[in-house]
Amino acid sequence: MQVKFKLIAAACENMGIGINGDLPWRLRKEMEFFTKMTSTTKDINKKNVVLMGRRTWECIPKKFKPLANRINMVLSSQTLDLGEDAIPCKSIAEAVQEITQGSLKDKVEQVWVIGGSSIYKAAMESPYFHRLYLTRVKKSFDCDTFFPELPEGLVLVKDDDVPQGVQEEKNIQFEYEVYEKVLN
Repeated sequence: MQVKFKLIAAACENMGIGINGDLPWRLRKEMEFFTKMTSTTKDINKKNVVLMGRRTWECIPKKFKPLANRINMVLSSQTLDLGEDAIPCKSIAEAVQEITQGSLKDKVEQVWVIGGSSIYKAAMESPYFHRLYLTRVKKSFDCDTFFPELPEGLVLVKDDDVPQGVQEEKNIQFEYEVYEKVLN
C-alpha cells in the first residue's frame, strides 16, 4: 500500500480549530460528514486509520473512544498505554511503517489525519501528504488552537463524496473545500 495522507479539519474565519480542548461549535451535519469520510471504505475487509496527536485523543469524549469503525492511531513522544483502544506511535514514520509493514499491513484503505495543529503541520510537511478536506466555517469563534498555514502548491479539486456549495446549520454557514498537493 502506498500511504497517502488525507487531512480533515474544520476551521473558522481566523483558522481556529479548537478552544479549551473542545470544538468551538456544534454542527451536527459537519460531524456526520467527518464520520462518513473517515469511516467509509470501498473494501469491506479493510478499515481507515484516523491518525491524531495525544491531546486530540484526550479531547475525544470517553463515550466516543475509540472512534468507531476506524483504526485509531495516536502520535506522541510520550509512552502511552492506550490498551485495545488505539495504537501509539512515536512519529509519522513509525505510523507509516506500522501501516505498511507492521500489524496493519493489508488491513488499511485510507489514512485520515484528524489533528491537532502540530500533527496537521507535520503531516502537511511529510512526503505522504496528498489531500486536505477543510470545512470553512464562515463565522469567527474564540479559539486557542489553530490550523497551520497552508503550504504552497495546493490546488482546489472536486471530490464527488463532498457536498458542494454553502451549507447552513444553526445560523452558521460553512463550506467544504478539498485541496490536493500538486506533485513537483
